[in-house]
Amino acid sequence: MAILTAADSDPVQVLSQAWPTTEAVESLPLAREWRGVSTLGRKVPVEVFAERASAVRSHPQSWTLSSSLTDLEVDKSGEAEHAPFDPPAPRGSWLHDRLLRVHRRVDPSVDELRDALLGLAVRMKDNGLGFDHRRLGSQSDMTTIRVDPVVESLAFFGLALFPVRGSGSDARLGARRTRVIQRGWRSVEVGTVGAGRGREVRFQWPAWSPHLDSHGIDALLDVWRPRRKGSWRTTGVHAGWETVRYESRGTADS
Repeated sequence: MAILTAADSDPVQVLSQAWPTTEAVESLPLAREWRGVSTLGRKVPVEVFAERASAVRSHPQSWTLSSSLTDLEVDKSGEAEHAPFDPPAPRGSWLHDRLLRVHRRVDPSVDELRDALLGLAVRMKDNGLGFDHRRLGSQSDMTTIRVDPVVESLAFFGLALFPVRGSGSDARLGARRTRVIQRGWRSVEVGTVGAGRGREVRFQWPAWSPHLDSHGIDALLDVWRPRRKGSWRTTGVHAGWETVRYESRGTADS
């Protein structure tokens, strides 16, 4: 269970007061169109990324760009790499477009936000941003994908903790490419022996007991070592989660 704290205030009340307006979300540096600079599509030439990054450098929400794209690693076409939390979407839908769609469906009143955090809110029919795990159901569930717009919006703003990094290697120069990473994604050994043994990139996330702000969380992620459980107590971590690869449950399971 995640516990939100906000000093001596009701965290849901604080969240309601801090909820961004539609105008604020529309003007994020990640927007497809932004203040006369080149348009961002799904495929972003590194020159276009560099132009946008330079333009938004002093913007307080510049992290929205660096949590989606990086020019530290480019593909053979010279396009900026996308982060693991920004995968391809149906019909090439841009991350900011999807965020706007779910954000506009949110009523940021205290009652509505509390219902969402308790899992009681009505979900909307949409692909969302891909953060709401309840969108993955079995074949016996409803065939339409439904997500909670509050959960999806909160998860997006949580990306402020995960800037995109890379090795700086350039595939065009014949250097060995390594995977673009965000904080929390790690290469882990899976399997035991023979052909079943290998490495896989997984997302690992701790649960902690100290009251931490964003800077404290940033420092915690620097020192937490998921595989060294004996050291968890010294960092205040009492549990951890890890993603696993989705396994299909039938030939028609997409």
